[in-house]
Amino acid sequence: MALNNDSWPIYVASLCAILAIVCSIVALLIHPTKRGNLWETVVLVVGVILYMVALSVAVVGAAKAAGGNGRPTISNVELEGPRSRLKLSFGVRADGVETWATVGVYVVAIDEEGKSIDGPSDLYATSLRPDDRGRIMQNVSIPVSAARDAWGLEIVAINAGGSDECEAKEVRGATCTTIQFP
Repeated sequence: MALNNDSWPIYVASLCAILAIVCSIVALLIHPTKRGNLWETVVLVVGVILYMVALSVAVVGAAKAAGGNGRPTISNVELEGPRSRLKLSFGVRADGVETWATVGVYVVAIDEEGKSIDGPSDLYATSLRPDDRGRIMQNVSIPVSAARDAWGLEIVAINAGGSDECEAKEVRGATCTTIQFP
């Protein structure tokens, strides 16, 4: 997860760990004299410091990568029933959502080209907040009545502060899915 989101802490931690190993090997190669014992101690202390820095940077980097990203996922999408009485069901999940952040979820009717059909409002809109562990788990089941010229439905989950474009290559980009009417 840390390599996917923000890799510089992992590279720094790896470099410090390698240098700590090198310090340990160098300490083994120092001749045991009075001056050699002093240098061995200095090299071992530097190695321990590098090891502790590597461990700290790795933990902080992993925690930073895991927290605050909050990419939403849309799953278990189902559209059931005849067109006159459709029922849309889906789930929205996100992990690592910051305490005060939200995930907006919208359902809109679209035409065959994927453009939203003008209407008075979205078929469904909500703003979801995370629990105390930064997780969002919401199952939605709603009746749907769309315009006659609608081809299908698009479900969009947008992370707070993220782009609302489904194809955007961003860390906080939107998650979108489309389902065609039966």
